[in-house]
Amino acid sequence: MDLTPLTQWLDTSSRPFIISGPCSAESEEQVMETARKIAQTGKVKAFRAGIWKPRTRPGAFEGVGLKGLRWLRRVKEETGLLTAIEVANEKHVYEALKYGIDILWIGARTSVNPFTVQEIADALSGVDVIVLVKNPVNPDIDLWTGAIERISKAGIKKLGAVHRGFSTFEKTMYRNQPNWQIPIELRRRIPGLPILCDPSHIGGARKFIYEISQKAMDLNFDGLIIESHIDPNHALSDAAQQITPETLSEILSRLVLRSPNPADPKLLDELGELRQQIDVFDDHLIELLEQRMQIADKIGIFKKRNNITVLQSARWDEIISKAILKGQEKGLSAELIDTVFKAIHQESINRQIRIINNGIDVNKAD
Repeated sequence: MDLTPLTQWLDTSSRPFIISGPCSAESEEQVMETARKIAQTGKVKAFRAGIWKPRTRPGAFEGVGLKGLRWLRRVKEETGLLTAIEVANEKHVYEALKYGIDILWIGARTSVNPFTVQEIADALSGVDVIVLVKNPVNPDIDLWTGAIERISKAGIKKLGAVHRGFSTFEKTMYRNQPNWQIPIELRRRIPGLPILCDPSHIGGARKFIYEISQKAMDLNFDGLIIESHIDPNHALSDAAQQITPETLSEILSRLVLRSPNPADPKLLDELGELRQQIDVFDDHLIELLEQRMQIADKIGIFKKRNNITVLQSARWDEIISKAILKGQEKGLSAELIDTVFKAIHQESINRQIRIINNGIDVNKAD
């Protein structure tokens, strides 16, 4: 991907890069007390606080506005922490830069709109500041990549991405589905781009923060954004997912950091052999999928010839139920089986729809 050359603003040798602070700046006292306690942990690099809060419905707490920027400037002066806020339009950018904010992030509700992202990019033109782009609300890798490209084309070299999970209609234990394969694909597309994880917004509850943070570290993420508040239960926004600075310190001390590659060359050779075995099985999987789709094509021809609808709900329920049970017998998670088979089923449907609609002469079809 042709991006402005990235500046290595993040020291990967000292990962994770931690950004923490309250979901919302509520009062100067709350901001300063939280910042002091966070600074005392010795583990946090930047202090975050929401100044402008995009709420789903009017009437909810929408942030303190400009006066919060003065509080953040005081945080920087007294604690030495970098400061970070969300910007949702060009006016926010100008005000944040005026008060010397070090890190600006573009939220999920904003990154979904290319028009707004472009306005923010124009406001950032020629500015030397760290900019983080959260994934869009919907699981769209191209939309996320496009937002990053727009900021890059404005000349921003200190770029990063934030994985905060994706909205879903399905009821799950998390507030937002992690869909880890999407940030993994983003790293493949933009190898030098730092990626941070936001376990607070993925989990939606403080009980999930450690496990999600550890998963992010195991996937070699570069940092974490964790919401911390001196009195989480009485926070004016997202109370359930915030933790105290003391709990933050305890969670960070428990994280296990692993190296992406073994230091011993012999171990690297052993890992290479195991990866070769994986490659062989992947080749077999692709061949099996090809054969399966050939059968799906024949089923599509049969349905067209006999005027049968493509989607057979009862048949699909039977397939997925049997697959999940058999997968569990083999030690495979229901989530894996569900995800894989849904993708296969969707591809089969797409192929059959094309067969039905593209005018194939089924009487001559083999």
